Amino acid sequence: MARMQRWKRSRSAGEGTGPDAEVEEHTDEELDVDPADEAGDVDEAGELGEVDEVGEVELVEEPDPAEPDVDLDPAAESDEDLEDLDDDVEELDEELDEDLDDELDELPEDGRPLLPSATDSRFGGGLLAVQLLQAAHAKQAITTALAMGLAAAVSGRPARETAVVLLTVLVGQTILGWHNDIVDRQRDQAHGLTGKPVAMGRISTETLWYALFVAALLLVPLAITTGIKAGCLYLASVAVGLLGNVVLRTGFFSWWSWAASYALLPAYLSFGGWGGQAEGNPPEPVILVLAALLGIGVHFMRAVWGLVADHEDGWTYLPLKLGLKLGATRLLALSTVYTAIIAILIAVMGAKVGLSK
Repeated sequence: MARMQRWKRSRSAGEGTGPDAEVEEHTDEELDVDPADEAGDVDEAGELGEVDEVGEVELVEEPDPAEPDVDLDPAAESDEDLEDLDDDVEELDEELDEDLDDELDELPEDGRPLLPSATDSRFGGGLLAVQLLQAAHAKQAITTALAMGLAAAVSGRPARETAVVLLTVLVGQTILGWHNDIVDRQRDQAHGLTGKPVAMGRISTETLWYALFVAALLLVPLAITTGIKAGCLYLASVAVGLLGNVVLRTGFFSWWSWAASYALLPAYLSFGGWGGQAEGNPPEPVILVLAALLGIGVHFMRAVWGLVADHEDGWTYLPLKLGLKLGATRLLALSTVYTAIIAILIAVMGAKVGLSK
């Protein structure tokens, strides 16, 4: 249906706004619009036509008699909107949870890389270095390295040797942390531990294995920098820790690897010097025993945080048995006090008898 209307000519910004601007007027003849036809067209379209002062036709919809004119309460409409929004948010949360569960169940076993890009919003832009640091059990690694560096300095080692000892232990502890996360990947994934990058798929096991081997290649020359015998002793300590991640860790003798690996640390310091031909002296037996006891205390302190998951998996190791009887809080307190006492005894005996014979 042809309909002719009079339209108000649009103007660009600033047009006709000056003091000398003239209002352009268009007659019906210029726009070729017949007022009679215009009114008829408007009526024929079922709309109410109103002509304003400048000749523009304003079309107003004619109300539908089938729809009653009801004034809704704005407050009621707002409440309904909020309820609808809550429902939508709940549905979205459920869908996201289902998608995340599906992704975790479908983690690939074929070695495909799982590391997201630095801009991946799902993982907060997780960078490779951050994921590697988190998988390394950084707190334990840094604490152990600082303690060994301090022990080396107190025992009279020069600054360069102290620095090498600190760096060597830091690399070794990092390797142990990475290996632990690789071994526990499926368990950590089953328990939904978000602080484990491998279990959550933020970094692949292949990437972590590669980093571990690179760190091992760095560890060997670092260890023997202070003597071949000393270096071999520290490498043996790391090897015992790696073995402890997979052997006898769920039973009563879970503490064996901690005791053995920590007992080798004073020997590493005692036999150390500078250069591959460095030859020190054997350590004092009392220091070895105290170091082994310190390792057991650290094992108990570390185990407290995983007692629930370990109990669900049917583990029967000593910290869990004591935790079930004493409670996790008491076990943590006793383990902390025990470890602190052993550390003090090491300092006292070290000052009394020294590190080496």
